[in-house]
Amino acid sequence: MPDASTNPHRLPSFVVPSHYRIFLEPNLDEATFFGRVEIEVEIGQATDNIQINSADLQITSAVVRDAVGGDTAASSVGHDENMERATLSFDSKLASGPYTIVAEFTGILNDQLHGFYRSKFTDDDGVEHTIATTQFESTHARRAFPCFDEPAFKASYGVTLVVPDDQFAVSNGPTISETNLGDGRKSVLFEDTMIMSTYLVAFIVGPFEATDPIDVDGVPLRIVHPIGKGHLTDYSLEAGAFALRFFSKYYGIPYPGQKLDMVAVPDFAFGAMENLGCITYREVLLLVDKSRSTEPELLRVADVIAHEIAHMWFGDLVTMEWWNGIWLNEAFATFMATMCSDNFNAEWGRWNQFSLERSMAFDVDSLANTRPIEIEVNSPVDAEGMFDLLTYEKGGSVLRMLEQYLGEEEFKDGISYYLNKHKYGNTETNDLWDAIEHVTQQPARRIMNSWIFQKGYPLVSASISENGSTITLAQDRFLYTESDVEDTTIWSVPIVLKVGTASGVEEVRYLLEEKSSEIQLDTPVEWATANAGGSGFFRARYSPEMLKSLSSTMFENLSPIERYGLIDDTWSSVMAGRTSATDFLDFARSFQSETDLDVWTVLSGCLSGLDKLVEGEALLQYKAAVRDLAQPALARLGWEPGEGDSSRDLELRGLFVRLLANVGDDELAVKNAGDLHESYMRDAGSVEPNVAAAATGVVASKGDSAKYEVFLAKYRNPSTPQEERRYQSALSAFPGEAEMDRTLAMTLDGTVRTQDAPHLLAVCMRNREQGYRAWEFVKANWGQINKDFPANSIVRMLSGVTSLSQPEQADDVIAFFDNHEVPQGQLTLKQTLEKLRVNVALRKRESGPFTESLTS
Repeated sequence: MPDASTNPHRLPSFVVPSHYRIFLEPNLDEATFFGRVEIEVEIGQATDNIQINSADLQITSAVVRDAVGGDTAASSVGHDENMERATLSFDSKLASGPYTIVAEFTGILNDQLHGFYRSKFTDDDGVEHTIATTQFESTHARRAFPCFDEPAFKASYGVTLVVPDDQFAVSNGPTISETNLGDGRKSVLFEDTMIMSTYLVAFIVGPFEATDPIDVDGVPLRIVHPIGKGHLTDYSLEAGAFALRFFSKYYGIPYPGQKLDMVAVPDFAFGAMENLGCITYREVLLLVDKSRSTEPELLRVADVIAHEIAHMWFGDLVTMEWWNGIWLNEAFATFMATMCSDNFNAEWGRWNQFSLERSMAFDVDSLANTRPIEIEVNSPVDAEGMFDLLTYEKGGSVLRMLEQYLGEEEFKDGISYYLNKHKYGNTETNDLWDAIEHVTQQPARRIMNSWIFQKGYPLVSASISENGSTITLAQDRFLYTESDVEDTTIWSVPIVLKVGTASGVEEVRYLLEEKSSEIQLDTPVEWATANAGGSGFFRARYSPEMLKSLSSTMFENLSPIERYGLIDDTWSSVMAGRTSATDFLDFARSFQSETDLDVWTVLSGCLSGLDKLVEGEALLQYKAAVRDLAQPALARLGWEPGEGDSSRDLELRGLFVRLLANVGDDELAVKNAGDLHESYMRDAGSVEPNVAAAATGVVASKGDSAKYEVFLAKYRNPSTPQEERRYQSALSAFPGEAEMDRTLAMTLDGTVRTQDAPHLLAVCMRNREQGYRAWEFVKANWGQINKDFPANSIVRMLSGVTSLSQPEQADDVIAFFDNHEVPQGQLTLKQTLEKLRVNVALRKRESGPFTESLTS
């Protein structure tokens, strides 16, 4: 990372803030706001100018006040919108010492879902309301008030909001007072916060209500929500209270804020935001009816709540020095949220389900256009580009790998030591590894540097000697596409082997830091797996003899997560051209007696991928093969929920309904799904939610124009945010051109919120029959999409093009981006286009042989 003094996007370091007093008055009708900020600073050297971050603001006056109350007005205020900076110039030099910068300013409540922005919603009575809310990460506090908008410039904040007297106002600190101003306005004063970074400041104004606070070991916890939605808060209060207690105990440090409000915001570009004491969420990720929600929906809500609360310590209390370290904030919160959810509901088997997220990271990291987890970050645009799968899922995966190698208690002690040592401060990545190393006396920094600063991951090949006394391991970088240049990258790979001997099963830990190595064993092994517990961030390839012994005894010797890994690694081999689609289908048939949810989840995803490779008679034969595989599994589980069903059983039943109906075209599954959906429309409580959600998707994928009207009406009048999202996504699945055109039009005519429209377009492009039509819509409306949608959502929307694997369609997509750019995430776009090429190559390579094997 370049030194701060050489990075033009960094402010000079000799002016350091310590406290802000922020006064804001938003005008919700006019979409504007007036503000005043007083910033207590220490000036470290004589200067005739002060540079401060400011964007989309008009600073109307600025003075500096010295320690004895003398004011010096700025002779000019220069605005540099490109650098998002204002320069306060003075006629004579200010001496070093303490000062207060006082600035008045005006701004616009924008509709881009960042900075200080406005959002609208319609209540159950059809009345439209407007709110004002904030989203400051990464560098958008400067759009709400002039500030030193860098993570290292930590300060405390006192906020005062002047708002209409019938509106609710909330910020990071507890409310001290509300003063009626006698003219239809009130002034709301909030307590000062602890010292923290600008990106964590928040304030929200609008027609909200709050639940009664619950006491969580001395911390008041509330949910703040749009009027009329209080009945959807119980589950999230339960999850929030659990997470607060869990993390306080795990970290060994009390919650650092004075209170915790979780705020449901109608329009929100991210899933949620970890503002200290005032976490903001999309409604669908906070407001939920437990009795009407699927297990994945409930897990997702618990995960996001835990993720944000984990940040209160890791991110808010201890913060990265600069944005190159944002990966650690997000990766650690991802890791901790998974741990918390695993404890919140043990039935979910959350660490096993985390393998699905690890697989998504593998998918990106298997590309030539991947990146190291930590990269150089100079500008705000660079910072925004860090919020991707490699930051969250790969980062979380390598932390889990380190924890499982070192030991859970040892890792926890290292984290607690780190947080206590650096609380209220800023850190670089190596500070964490050094803290863990200090506690565990293990080479944490050496291990993690090989994963953080190198891109990609290894394929670990394993073989057993003839007499069973030696296991040979070798590592090579795994890529979907072979490179002409030899890759000599070596990782420090924490290997946990599970080996079976005549006397039983044992684990062997080994740190593979060479190209290849031999492990000598005391007792000859009969079988072995190279990734015991599935926590290693690497693919495993076994010698034919090892694979044969593993496959023949996998239900006896391998845990579900290890069987998951066997499937996932084999599918990656298909994608890389090392295993044929035919061989994979034969391999999949050996899982007919499988009963685990996560194994079936990865297997059904692979089977859906094979479905796209064939047409005509071969497709009919393939669907029959899928029915043969899945029908016995659903028969064992049954169509009707039983009293003894676990949450995983409920979710698995829905998976089988989708797999059989959508991929297998099973007549009974299609008919039953239709009947179940009819029952759901009459009485939503009569159908188990996981089956109801599956039936909704099936009916849409087979639906006609009449069914489309039913789904559209349900989308417009949902009973919960989850039901709204469910039916919104289902609108993308209809096979007809007319229905697709109507759905596409809704993304730009205001029917669908701009926070949701990019996702809807992405799933439209995955529609088997109409995906290319959706792409043509995106192409034709590229300018309007870039104008209307949040900048960070455009490249995510484009993930849908990877399904357009017909060569001529893919060529059209690639050619379009020869002349068009995305506003953020250029590297992510390159990854998307490379994955499209990989999918085209798979189709080209496998369609013929797979068709022949199915029809011969």
